[in-house]
Amino acid sequence: MSGDINRFMQEFAILAPPFLLALTLHELAHGYAAYRFGDPTARQLGRLTMNPLKHLDPLGTILFFIMHIGWAKPVPVNPSYFKRPERDMLWVALAGPGANLLLAVASAVTLKLLAAVGALLPLFVLKPVLLMLAASTWINIMLAVFNLIPIPPLDGGKVLTGLLPTPFARSFRRMEPFGFVLLLLLFYSGVIPKLIMPLITFAHSLLTG
Repeated sequence: MSGDINRFMQEFAILAPPFLLALTLHELAHGYAAYRFGDPTARQLGRLTMNPLKHLDPLGTILFFIMHIGWAKPVPVNPSYFKRPERDMLWVALAGPGANLLLAVASAVTLKLLAAVGALLPLFVLKPVLLMLAASTWINIMLAVFNLIPIPPLDGGKVLTGLLPTPFARSFRRMEPFGFVLLLLLFYSGVIPKLIMPLITFAHSLLTG
């Protein structure tokens, strides 16, 4: 029993920092992109911050450490501030997964650099840092790919809405109240894992070699 607890605590210590950073940057990117397009909502609510406590969803955080799937508290965006709401919302939606992809690349590059000069650092420092960087690479790829699934309320759903002609976009937007239930059904039926795991694995192998 104590061994299980120790393993969980070690895993928690390795996964928590990259997970919190990934979620924080994801939501911060959404809020900052919206702010650049004229929407002050995220700034007014104090969401343009690197403080993870401002972005955490309690249930999403707990489920990540239990089931390795989680989410943050979405940054509120008001498209009425945008000059071109559909086009600008598309870029705001892409900002979150884009930030995760950049962080995945940065983590993979840093991982390779540290592995190359690892002999210069003591093992008790090097090992946890390498594990966190490896976890960061995987977590950020996973978040980027998952969020680009074209089902509302995920970012991919908002991107697809911005690409569709207006009549189709309006019809597609009506799916949003049922999107979360649809995502759960597709996830637990195995459809989503079968679709996204090859993409995640390919992107991971591309970055880490």
